[in-house]
Amino acid sequence: MIGIRPGDERFLESALQEARAAADEGEVPVGAVVVSGDRIVGRGHNRVESTQDPTAHAEILAIGAACQTLKSWRLDDATLYVTLEPCHMCAGAIVLARIPRLVYGARDPKAGACGSLALVPQDLRLNHRAEIVPGLMAEECGAMLEEFFRLKRRDRNHLEK
Repeated sequence: MIGIRPGDERFLESALQEARAAADEGEVPVGAVVVSGDRIVGRGHNRVESTQDPTAHAEILAIGAACQTLKSWRLDDATLYVTLEPCHMCAGAIVLARIPRLVYGARDPKAGACGSLALVPQDLRLNHRAEIVPGLMAEECGAMLEEFFRLKRRDRNHLEK
């Protein structure tokens, strides 16, 4: 796969751990980590339901944590690892934080803004662009989401009967 670097799978596995934490909390299982150098400086998983905040996506929380750790809003030497292709909001945050590299697992054909519906982090009209490495560990990332929604549908169907 083009753009893969040593350590990418290890860091995406850390993002998967965050996604598992989200699932355990009843949240859509998406996880993210921000890496600077060879260390994780920010972690996040979806917390939309628990916070009742539509902006509490894994990427936004991980970026915010990284900014606090590094004491800078510019993450210009970081890589963001996320289990699901970022949406428009999160893609915008990648651009605003000056993150130069994004690695994600599963594509999101309904809301993805990093290759599926749009390509926000590489839009030439913006003042910053990020390298995008899609599809790393896509099967594992996608399977977690599929299982989560399968169980949600099953539970909903049981309640309706």
